[in-house]
Amino acid sequence: MRHTMREPLILAIDNGTQSVRAILFDLKGDIVAKSQVPLLDYTSAHPGWAEHEPDGFWQALCQACQALWTQPGAERARIAGVAVTTQRGTVINLDREGRPLRPAITWLDQRRTETVPPIGPLWRTAFKLARVDGTIDYFRGEAEINWIRAHQPEVWQATDKFLLLSGYLNWRLCGRFADSSGSQVAYLPFDYRRRRWAGRRDWKWQALAVEPHMLPALQEPGTQLGVIGAQAALETGIPQGLPLLAAAADKACEVIGAGCSTPQVGCLSYGTTATINTTTTRYLEVTPFVPPYPAAVPGAYSTEVQVFRGYWMVNWFKEQFGHHEQSRALLEDVAPEHLFDELANAVPPGSLGLMLQPYWTPGIRVPGREAKGAIIGFGDVHTRAHVYRAILEGLAYALREGKERIEGRGGARILELRVSGGGSQSDAAMQLTADIFGLPTARPHVYETSGLGAAIDAAVGLGLYPDFGTAIKAMTRVGRVFEPIAANHAVYDRLYREVYLKMYRRLQPMYRDIARITGYPQRF
Repeated sequence: MRHTMREPLILAIDNGTQSVRAILFDLKGDIVAKSQVPLLDYTSAHPGWAEHEPDGFWQALCQACQALWTQPGAERARIAGVAVTTQRGTVINLDREGRPLRPAITWLDQRRTETVPPIGPLWRTAFKLARVDGTIDYFRGEAEINWIRAHQPEVWQATDKFLLLSGYLNWRLCGRFADSSGSQVAYLPFDYRRRRWAGRRDWKWQALAVEPHMLPALQEPGTQLGVIGAQAALETGIPQGLPLLAAAADKACEVIGAGCSTPQVGCLSYGTTATINTTTTRYLEVTPFVPPYPAAVPGAYSTEVQVFRGYWMVNWFKEQFGHHEQSRALLEDVAPEHLFDELANAVPPGSLGLMLQPYWTPGIRVPGREAKGAIIGFGDVHTRAHVYRAILEGLAYALREGKERIEGRGGARILELRVSGGGSQSDAAMQLTADIFGLPTARPHVYETSGLGAAIDAAVGLGLYPDFGTAIKAMTRVGRVFEPIAANHAVYDRLYREVYLKMYRRLQPMYRDIARITGYPQRF
């Protein structure tokens, strides 16, 4: 027992969209202590914008750590190292003194610019021949740094460092401008195949208003970025001098934290954005010319298909139509999720023909930028319960389509699923996912899979495990497994093949007409 008490712990800091969590894991992947601080102060100066003060992220991290030390079992003397995982695509401009020049532009932000850097004629010709010139133009218009140079040139001129949130927090912790290659999911000149900054001749340097000096040093997951500095130790309570290890972006960490380390295991994330991922050592573009993201394992890739407004749609339903369940939950002192599961389970599989296509926010190529959400099949029997279940089913249909695209491009069959994120706590969502995919579908043993993935990276980097395979095997396992129900799968399989797969293609021309007539969506 004494040996167990002396066993090292790992501090994982997970800065998600809705909160910052500080979590202590042991070497079995179990949570020893945890604290959580909500992130409430997002701002939107214009419709479609989503910003956050950089120091607000840091202060939330400090509060989460300070609260952690008050929890039972949070023994600072046992902590062997620290790793940070964050939301993807949130960018921060710093001046030469390391001070933020403007609020962080978060991944939720929808602004774009038509004023973009020019691309040379050779690259333009190549993109046109490959029929991806529209995708490249979209990339340039979406890039936050291009918007900043076009609309806030004084900020761009004063920018000494242009960092992702992960790089910013790493700097605040260790005083070094360094980040993980596994965190680079953004409009940046990153070489996804080689997992490093792009070579000087790469087209991204022409397409993006980024200078090389603005970017941090990159290291692979599991390597040491630095040590916790004196000021960071004072503000967070993390012991000074502890190693800070490179982890990866939250989705990448979630994948290995769920134990999905081979192409045969699909990781579904039922978070704000819903995704399906597999891990592979082969560079594989599920959508041509759209690269796979870096995995939380060195030299590996995360093949990903996403539904941008994923379980955001579930929260939208609860806010707009779920007041009865929310009120009952307070009165009866039960979790609201239990009552929403009752709502979904009151409706038969297939929602009596109510079919939902979950493209509330369009894609880049698949679906295209004209895509919109749709619900078809309404009849006088349908209630809000049917709509709720149809949302859950529509998200699962979309991710099943993503699974089949991954299999078609990669050749490996996905044989089982692991589901993480907020939606994984719903038994109804888990069962209908198993039924729609026709595959065993499991919850990981802990809910905090992003934090666990970061802890796995740190454990390997600290030499507590000899390699990533050993660490993942030792620190992850499945919890409850939901087996597909044959009769339900038969209904879902027909609806998916005979109805869902045809919806987008048939509605696509009307989506274009709607945008042409109404001018919506208008991009900022």
